[in-house]
Amino acid sequence: MKFFGSLALKAATIGVAAMVSIGSAWAEYPDRPVRLILPYPAGGGVDVTTRVVADQLQKLWGQPVTVENRTGAGGNIGAEVVASAEPDGYTLLATAPAPLTVNATLYKKLSYDPTQLVPVAITALSANVFAVRSELPVKSVAELIAHAKANPGKVSFASQGNGTTSHLTASLFQTRTGIKLTHVPYRGTAPALNDLAGGHVDFMSVDLGSVFPLHQSGKVRIIAVGSPERVPALPDIPTVSESIPNFRSTTWYAFATTPKTPVAVVTKINKAVTDILATPEIQEKYRSLYVEGSKANLAELSEFIKSETRLWSDVIRAANITLE
Repeated sequence: MKFFGSLALKAATIGVAAMVSIGSAWAEYPDRPVRLILPYPAGGGVDVTTRVVADQLQKLWGQPVTVENRTGAGGNIGAEVVASAEPDGYTLLATAPAPLTVNATLYKKLSYDPTQLVPVAITALSANVFAVRSELPVKSVAELIAHAKANPGKVSFASQGNGTTSHLTASLFQTRTGIKLTHVPYRGTAPALNDLAGGHVDFMSVDLGSVFPLHQSGKVRIIAVGSPERVPALPDIPTVSESIPNFRSTTWYAFATTPKTPVAVVTKINKAVTDILATPEIQEKYRSLYVEGSKANLAELSEFIKSETRLWSDVIRAANITLE
């Protein structure tokens, strides 16, 4: 999956000033413990991959790197902690997309400015897939569209909750195809998948790693993948874009930090993370989780975040989705 290839980005866009050498004030970073604030519950994809990277950073830096789960409000509680921290790189946000790309449009009022959080590195990427309950009589995107049109409002889709990637992906799917689905929001991935496997809901868009075991066991059926290219674990499963041109939906996890953190520190963390993700040990571990690492530098990361923000902001406005 070439998540960044289509962006045609150039590292030079950072500018000479932004790429200054790490000065003496930050040469020893980190010289004390680093906190990773994770605004989601333990056990999910972002938690698992964050802990993999945190363990390697601790070995590399020789300093404690701790993960603190600060859950609630769609990621906003954890994001607020980081937004109000000292801008020194010792408090990082380890997050799914929402606090960086979605919440500014989704929520009427926030106590922090998501656009001021500083992206540091992409820690993992995964295709979102279209999965249906095993008894649903559809085996392709075209058949799902036809079934939904023949049964307007009667086909249900599960999500991890209002405003989550799974919700927004299904909303994008409806907008692009003109179908009408019934939204059934859950409090997290696990209960949503349990009901999908139990036949209580018809469809869900979810990251590959979460649903793959259910697909293998035949409890649900993956009919398409939302990444730009087909994925190695499912070489015979087409992309959604093969039926709906330019459709894309990926799950990704990132580190971000406090506004006004020195670029020297941000650059140092980015290099540490991308070097870790390039090691054979982590690549093998990630394959077992059905995710991949990213080599994105700060310029590429900035453009990627902007692109994802535009995509999901348009979806939120088109579907008139708002949260308090």
